[in-house]
Amino acid sequence: MPHIIPLAQLPFSQACENNKSVIVDNLFHWFANSSHVLEIGSGTGQHCTYFAKHLSHLHWQPSDQASYIPTLHARIAHFPLANLAPPIEQDVSTCWPQLPTTLDAIFTANTLHIMSKENVVALFSGCAKHLASKGCLVIYGPFNYSGNYTSDSNRQFDVWLKQQNPVSGIRDIEWITSLAHQQSFELKEDIAMPANNRMLLFTLV
Repeated sequence: MPHIIPLAQLPFSQACENNKSVIVDNLFHWFANSSHVLEIGSGTGQHCTYFAKHLSHLHWQPSDQASYIPTLHARIAHFPLANLAPPIEQDVSTCWPQLPTTLDAIFTANTLHIMSKENVVALFSGCAKHLASKGCLVIYGPFNYSGNYTSDSNRQFDVWLKQQNPVSGIRDIEWITSLAHQQSFELKEDIAMPANNRMLLFTLV
């Protein structure tokens, strides 16, 4: 029997713990007619294990860069769910992995402000290529509106992000929607979430 690392020893995100229940409420409605979801940037795995449990009609495919895969495997080992696939390695700036099924939904949380602008562009391009027609793309995270921060805490967070990596930063919603439009996505909903975050629903038209 393979050794299972205790949950208490695995990487943990308090933000994921705080927002997972409010995110899943929207996914329940937005992904009601979906069946195969790719999560980009699964990180600690707290979202995918929770979402797969509460959205049992979905086949949930976690993914992230290579350095996150071992701990993703370790967390998922604690949640033997039939609809939760083993994590796959993915970097949006390179070739996307081949999946055995057609995607009708993609989800990503707290990734666009970490990525470089070039990788944000690559993300939208890849999503357009791999989503089925009328597929859903859901993005969660902080955004600026008309070039302005939505809170002082987001302003401080943006400063911190750029100190960690100059290519990171909170993105302008107008730029995001423009990128989406270029790839034939239409913004259907933009919902305010706790802690000055937003949840965006795009559909591929």
